[in-house]
Amino acid sequence: MNTFENFNLTKPLANAISEIGFERPTPIQAEAFSVILSGKDVVGIAQTGTGKTMAYLLPLLQNLKFSKQLNPRILVLVPTRELVLQVVEMAESIARNMNVRVLGVYGGVNINTQKQRVAQGADLLVATPGRLYDLALSGALQLKGINKLVIDEVDVMLDLGFRFQLTNIFELLPSRRQNIMFSATMTDEVAELIDHDFVTPAKISIAPSGTPLDTIDQSCYEVFNFYTKVNLLAHLTADKSEYRKVLVFVSGKANSDRVFAALQAKNIADIGIIHSNKTQNYRFKTISDFDEGKVRILVTTDIMARGLDLDKVTHVINFDTPNFPENYIHRIGRTGRAEQQGKSILFYTEHEQPAKERIEALMSREIPPVDFPDDVEISNQKTPEERERTGLVKNPFRNEKKKPVLLPGFHEKKEKNKKTNQGGSYKRELALKYKKPKTKGDKTFNARHKKK
Repeated sequence: MNTFENFNLTKPLANAISEIGFERPTPIQAEAFSVILSGKDVVGIAQTGTGKTMAYLLPLLQNLKFSKQLNPRILVLVPTRELVLQVVEMAESIARNMNVRVLGVYGGVNINTQKQRVAQGADLLVATPGRLYDLALSGALQLKGINKLVIDEVDVMLDLGFRFQLTNIFELLPSRRQNIMFSATMTDEVAELIDHDFVTPAKISIAPSGTPLDTIDQSCYEVFNFYTKVNLLAHLTADKSEYRKVLVFVSGKANSDRVFAALQAKNIADIGIIHSNKTQNYRFKTISDFDEGKVRILVTTDIMARGLDLDKVTHVINFDTPNFPENYIHRIGRTGRAEQQGKSILFYTEHEQPAKERIEALMSREIPPVDFPDDVEISNQKTPEERERTGLVKNPFRNEKKKPVLLPGFHEKKEKNKKTNQGGSYKRELALKYKKPKTKGDKTFNARHKKK
């Protein structure tokens, strides 16, 4: 039987693991521990919810010795602020019996406060790329002591446009370092990053991209339109004993706000919402309330799909069908974690049918359909996007001004425009009477003619 005892952890780490209550490692943790411990560059591909954070934290902390230096020695880059806090929390929990300084920095808060905290020193630094680069450029943070670099959720980071910041950060880091990368999907951008910046990395693949967790029970409903989805969502979640902790994923901030407002209009009080337009304090409080059970239904966007590590989420409801099938895998990975059973429900319209088929093709399995409940009202209300989609086809030339007919680029001048400036008539008459010689030969001929 595979247990943490096989890792030969230091006593402080082993005691911390025991105190937390972890009994045996997940497959990615078991595979990655010895490889990371060896000092090789590592690329880990594993589906979300499999314990990737601990998979790299355990071997890094195992090798971390006490030091008084102020500059950090381990750098962990993550895409979102929420994920910074979660990695910091996990690192502090595992290193509770060690003398290790863990610090998290991210945007959206006062950078001067973070400069002061950085100046006090840290061993393990967790950061978002933008804020890390700002601190490094300001001179408040020195990266010359980094010997271990971890890029977590690298595919999300590249999707969010952090490639430029990553390239700049690499230039500030020592060339001799161990690179560790974890991702749920292997995209072309991720492969390019590996080829350019990693040195013959050891690859660990626990589950291929698109493999959902076996602990997730999936189902789907075909729904008429957006507001009928709202009615179905309210109908399902009315059963509070079944839907105890529900994540509702919606594509886009505007649609998330629209769903939240529609549920509030139905007098559903125990709901919350988070997306990137919400303030940092609001997001932290909402996630805390959801984790503690004060908020039962949390509406969120895809950008938060991998920034959340919440316990005992009973249901993930895909309010819409994501265009990229990998996003569906990331969404449903928020439930069924730590070998607990979870449920995922997908709402899709006729317009979203192709996106649903792409998801099923990626998973190599069909999402079982469920009959639409008879007691759920079919709404005739449509969103602006649905009205545009179902309306008449727009004439692309309807609002264009009539373009003038252009004549050829070259044409003969009119007679009146052929005249050229010849000077006054008096000058023309003198010129005819007293012709000037045009060449030197003419001048010689005229001089000889005058002498004769």
